[in-house]
Amino acid sequence: MPRFSANLSMLFSEHEFLDRFDAAARAGFKGVEYIGPYDHAPDVV
Repeated sequence: MPRFSANLSMLFSEHEFLDRFDAAARAGFKGVEYIGPYDHAPDVV
């Protein structure tokens, strides 16, 4: 069975970036990815 991760750079754009993690989890995703990981400090993410 394939497993998919949510690309937060493209999905859930109706939410602020940091709120997209919660939106992805509520949608059933167990993993996420995003473009530009250095745009946010690690302790914030």
